[in-house]
Amino acid sequence: MSDPRYPIGKFQRVPDSSDADRIVLIQQIADAPVQLGAAVAGLSSERLDAPYRSGGWTVRQVVHHLADSHMNAYVRTRLALTESHPTIKPYDERAWAELIDARKAPVESSLILLESLHYRWVMLLRSLLPSDFLRTLQHLEHGVISVDFLLQLYAWHGRHHVSQIKSLRSRMEWD
Repeated sequence: MSDPRYPIGKFQRVPDSSDADRIVLIQQIADAPVQLGAAVAGLSSERLDAPYRSGGWTVRQVVHHLADSHMNAYVRTRLALTESHPTIKPYDERAWAELIDARKAPVESSLILLESLHYRWVMLLRSLLPSDFLRTLQHLEHGVISVDFLLQLYAWHGRHHVSQIKSLRSRMEWD
């Protein structure tokens, strides 16, 4: 069996994205909220509180993690576009996933948030010139990151977590 942590494989950056590549990636970000909603549709509270893998986050935590992570990515994108090589602070995603709202809040709250957030994010991304994707920021843990890198990473990130949930549903025969 493949690694349940990475049902679509680990993230792999494409060094030189084309305009056509970016259109596909932006569409993946646009599609992520609907795909996530479909992945959790009909799950009981008990199933939302099941870990997607042994030792992993619950489905509920994964949904809230996507909202947390993509909010940060959206802000980082805007910072890179409006400031000259800003420095961004990392956050402890594991600690965030243990906060009460990530463990107990209804998933609908993050699904609604992601729908609105992705609407704005996609509008912004579709407005960018090719040179805008080359703008950079300084990540304190990962070094120099471009807007193009953020686009690739978060297009993968949404598909990655949706696939974790779908994989769990399939393994548990919840469909």
